[in-house]
Amino acid sequence: MTTTENSSKGPQFRSGPLITSAALVGAGTLLALAGFAVGASHLASAIRRWVRDMEVPPSEVARQKWAQTKAAAAAGTSAWQNGPRGRQAADS
Repeated sequence: MTTTENSSKGPQFRSGPLITSAALVGAGTLLALAGFAVGASHLASAIRRWVRDMEVPPSEVARQKWAQTKAAAAAGTSAWQNGPRGRQAADS
């Protein structure tokens, strides 16, 4: 009867190894977060330095590309509404 009573209680765990494993996981997590922080700060400073050394800042490049996009869209809209001018002259 003693063996059936012990088996029905479920698994028996010792607290020592569980506490040790939790402490190791916590320490590993802190080390990983510290590693991510060091890597991210280095990456951010390298990108800041790269942007600072550019001849044309990214905001100006974006402004130029946006102006080109608007001009291309306007030209496409005009061509769509007015039709191709070269073919009309050739058909006449």
